[in-house]
Amino acid sequence: MNRTISAVDAAVLHRRGVLLERITLGWNIVGVIVLAIAASSASSVALAGFGLDSLIEIGASGVVLWELAGTDDARRRAALRFIGVTFVVLAVYLVAQSAVALATQHHARHSPAGVAWTAVTAGAMFVLATGKSRTGRALDDPVLTTEGRVTMIDGILATAVLAGITLNAAFGWWWADPAAGLVIACYAAREAHHIFTGHDAA
Repeated sequence: MNRTISAVDAAVLHRRGVLLERITLGWNIVGVIVLAIAASSASSVALAGFGLDSLIEIGASGVVLWELAGTDDARRRAALRFIGVTFVVLAVYLVAQSAVALATQHHARHSPAGVAWTAVTAGAMFVLATGKSRTGRALDDPVLTTEGRVTMIDGILATAVLAGITLNAAFGWWWADPAAGLVIACYAAREAHHIFTGHDAA
């Protein structure tokens, strides 16, 4: 815990961190349902990848809530490893799916629900990510700070997916949908590297 803050301030920050994770958890549970329907109806790689990202975010939020319930070093190391693994899973999935879509010239259909959800989610995730990052730094909690980057990537992914499905719908740029997945795979791989090389070690 950061020694420059009082016990009262630390308790307030801790409650804020828990609240931010619970909001993220609830948002992504709804998102999985919405995206499963939208991805299926539009046959969209980007929306399917975003749905998987939402599942990963659910797992990451759950781990952080577990870690915040008892911030010993063992919990922090285990939580960071789990978050790192989720980044790897996301990157591998998006690369594989995007490569297949590009190779087969898969054309996703327009998804109004996908456009609406990704647009709203992008804004929400950026706000939540900023809150987690500030709270994590104030608490000197690397797990909350790192999971804030997971949420930031969620927002970036929403923006990229929104761009991909919008360009596909507006101009018929079918390749924009899988290309959005490849962009996010790069971010996910970079964050996983940071975690496993000790850049974010507790």
